[in-house]
Amino acid sequence: MISPRFFSSSVRHRAELKVHQLKNITLKLMQISICSIGMMSLALHAQGTSSPNAETSATPPAAPATASASAPAAAPTAGSADGFDKSKVPPVTPMPRPGLFMLPPTGPGHFSFWDLITNNKREKPPVAPYVPFGLMPTSAFDVDFRYLDTAGHEKDFFDPVKRIHLGSDWLLSFGGSFWYRYTHETDSRLNSADINNDFHMLRTRIHADLWYRDKVRLFAEFLDARAFGSELPPLVTDRNHADLLNLFTDIKLANVNNGPVYIRVGRQELLYGSQRLISTLDWVNTRRTFQGVKAFWRTPEWDLDAFWVRPMIIEKGNVDNWDTQQNFFGLWATNKPKPGHLIDLYFLSLENERNLTAAVLKQGGFLQVDSHTHTIGGRLAGNFDNFLYEIEGMYQFGRRQGRDVSAFAAATGLGYRLPLPMNPQGWIRYDFASGDNGQGGNNNTFNQLFPFGHYYMGFLDRIGRQNIHDINAQFTMHPMHWITFITQYHRFYLANDRDYLYNAAGFATYRDPTGASGSHVGDELDFRLNLHLKRHHDVLLGYSKLWAGDYLQRQAPGVNPDLFYIQYNFRF
Repeated sequence: MISPRFFSSSVRHRAELKVHQLKNITLKLMQISICSIGMMSLALHAQGTSSPNAETSATPPAAPATASASAPAAAPTAGSADGFDKSKVPPVTPMPRPGLFMLPPTGPGHFSFWDLITNNKREKPPVAPYVPFGLMPTSAFDVDFRYLDTAGHEKDFFDPVKRIHLGSDWLLSFGGSFWYRYTHETDSRLNSADINNDFHMLRTRIHADLWYRDKVRLFAEFLDARAFGSELPPLVTDRNHADLLNLFTDIKLANVNNGPVYIRVGRQELLYGSQRLISTLDWVNTRRTFQGVKAFWRTPEWDLDAFWVRPMIIEKGNVDNWDTQQNFFGLWATNKPKPGHLIDLYFLSLENERNLTAAVLKQGGFLQVDSHTHTIGGRLAGNFDNFLYEIEGMYQFGRRQGRDVSAFAAATGLGYRLPLPMNPQGWIRYDFASGDNGQGGNNNTFNQLFPFGHYYMGFLDRIGRQNIHDINAQFTMHPMHWITFITQYHRFYLANDRDYLYNAAGFATYRDPTGASGSHVGDELDFRLNLHLKRHHDVLLGYSKLWAGDYLQRQAPGVNPDLFYIQYNFRF
């Protein structure tokens, strides 16, 4: 065991000076970026000429909360003399279908509580940019307001701050969101003695989006996340006072096979595929963001991304800085062979140069330090009418703390939508991630990287995609079009009973190196109810319970966690 007393005060002092210097450098880079883009935009504006463009006649439908995004907007009927068409700006990347996706309700009905009380029965869902659900992993810069450039769209109070046309070449938009969540937890961190943890969360996000033609974009998003009233110390992801969630520049490089190629530089959220490996992590109060460079190409059949980024380190009272000891590279391709189906292929590489210290050991984060982890994988997902399917496989290799890595994970499931009232749907699934017996040789524990763990392995967040078997099922229905009910059941077993149990953040919690505690972790039951009150308003309620299996009963006697929460979310 490494002890902190071996680190001298002089080393700590030098480290603090480096952190201070990095903060100053980051602030300078932000200022230079803003000034440079402003000057570039003014120069392009002075040189550019265009004529007003015609509006497209097609309106892209809204994506449901947990279903795949809609098809790209139809081609415009006309454009300006040089081919610039505002109806395609910005080029939006819809959120891909996650696992356990739902098919939205169809047919006439009330699609919000406001529709119900005003007796506004619609023949089909209204066109709206936000999913009718209290959680939204989609980044603000990929929310689609392009329908506002079509004739006859449904009017909204906030329309005047969206897609403001500044002459013939510029577009400016503003938006944001606010949520409040009350949470009651028992044994929430597998702590003993039934310690309750009641607390409140507030999150505010405001963004501005400026486009010059389809060539240059500047996007900035402010975040303020606060938590108060808890009996246990707040988590790092609970609080981040007055910081930047996104601040980047997009520059168009070319058109290739009728698809634009852009490069994005700066602070940015990443979201890919099923989100098992890369997600914005919308459940937490602060969301997850990175800083670096990404190039991306979009066509109706293919999406292709290549990126190099570093994760941001949350500093509650200071400006966040990127983690200079981590480098995350990736190449991600998505093929859309036909509507409703997708194929993901990817290669990811995470280099973590952090040393294995006493603090890391105490927090259980040793799996993520002193390692070079490479992940190669693929995924198929879609639906044939009412039959739903998904399969994903991931293999990892590299080095971790002096040992070769050989690990893998898999997720597979089949679902079906019953042709009955209330849109009932069910999934039966199996998720696996390898573990390690600690006996030397290869390190076989899978590293889940930057996942949306809360979505897959139980809403209590006690289980991560590492050293685990998860036999699970989901059932959903819409009693009315504006009400979404979700219930999940999970039965958890350790993949290797000598390895640790890891939580949703990837941190180790308990271990029995003898394996005598067995492998049955426990059984979890989750309920979630979303009420879509109006276009901008959602209320989300949830309850989860974990019954300890033999493993937890021996490692943490008397612990049976549960969770209740209620959340109000407003977006504009």
